[in-house]
Amino acid sequence: MRTRKIKVDYLTRVEGEGAMYVEIKNNKVTDVQLKIFEPPRFFEAFLRGRTYLEAPDITARICGICPVAYLMGASHAMENIAGVKIDGQLRELRRLLYCGEWIESHALHAFMLHLPDFLGYPDAIRMAKDHKNFVELGIRLKRLGNQIMIILGGREIHPINVKVGGFYKVPSKETLTVLVSELKWALKSAVEATEFFATLKFPDFEQDYNFVALSHPNEYPINEGNLVSNRGINILVSEYDTVFEEKHIKHSNALQGQFKDGGSCHLGPLARLALNYDKLSPVAKETAKKFGFSSACHNPFRSIIARGVEIIFAIEESLRIIDQYKMPQDPCVDIKPKAGTGYACTEAPRGICYHRYTINSEGIIQDAKIASPTTMNQKVTEDDLYHYVTKNINASDEDLKFVCEQAIRNYDPCISCSAHFLKLNVVRL
Repeated sequence: MRTRKIKVDYLTRVEGEGAMYVEIKNNKVTDVQLKIFEPPRFFEAFLRGRTYLEAPDITARICGICPVAYLMGASHAMENIAGVKIDGQLRELRRLLYCGEWIESHALHAFMLHLPDFLGYPDAIRMAKDHKNFVELGIRLKRLGNQIMIILGGREIHPINVKVGGFYKVPSKETLTVLVSELKWALKSAVEATEFFATLKFPDFEQDYNFVALSHPNEYPINEGNLVSNRGINILVSEYDTVFEEKHIKHSNALQGQFKDGGSCHLGPLARLALNYDKLSPVAKETAKKFGFSSACHNPFRSIIARGVEIIFAIEESLRIIDQYKMPQDPCVDIKPKAGTGYACTEAPRGICYHRYTINSEGIIQDAKIASPTTMNQKVTEDDLYHYVTKNINASDEDLKFVCEQAIRNYDPCISCSAHFLKLNVVRL
């Protein structure tokens, strides 16, 4: 019996610490593991006993790359309990803040973490020797996204200006207008970069994914909408727990998300485009159509093109919001706590980020559940590894190791975000 083991002890060019293990016996894949060994972080336990007003600032610390996903999820869930809906310019400002996160996160991943795979470099630093223009472009786009987050959030890492009910402070029209010239440059540059992404050589690999994303009747989804899939699911966010579940698996310090029937789901830019192509902004839609994204794309390696399309969308959406912006009189609406359970789901760059909180009449958090995109994408990532290795079973171990790592990076996993779901139980005797 011949056994081959393909191991990567530390995944590179991903957020957080994880590993990969693939075992092949008698020319058949027998085990595939995306190992998340980063210690659990117990954020849900931290939240219990804190006030509902603290939830946005605490959850923002879950991730330094996509803190807005957690800020928005916590804020929306608490507003859901109170029966308050944020509309008008405050809603638009929240959407603009999220656009900043999409720009900086997608730019970081596409140019610095994913592009080296396609151009044959071990990292962006060595890629810069021959492709300095792409590295500089990625840095400049990321800086632009960060600048949006600074203006609206107070800082780019763990923003502090968002609160339940709105913001602590809102910007003037003049403050936002400063961004316009750089956004116009970014739009042209992002289109050119996405056109280049489309020329890359992609492995011949397609899977029958169950795509899941938010869908809103009037706009490309970021903060609001129903949960939908390409296989007929269309539910309210409050029904999330009736369809999805998280299970503990031996090799992971994060719970692994899946459908209750055991199937995996695919989140992120490929899913959003497959389910919401018709709601893209004009240039983003034109670009998506040009490269075959007017219908669902089932090749995960082409996700770098989808990220380029979403960078274009986020830039166009930012320009639209700034152009139509009128500074609101008040930075927030009054929120009064009441006992209940609230739900929210927003679209982090990597996919849906689900929040559920129960508070008492004094506004003290009794229970919290947060499901990150990487948690939900763990199973489909393992599915991809199984099918890709099976398809290329005769490739060398080194070739399989490289492409398996690339397959994981297709999902832009944020391992740190996912490794906080195990419950903390303290027994004092």
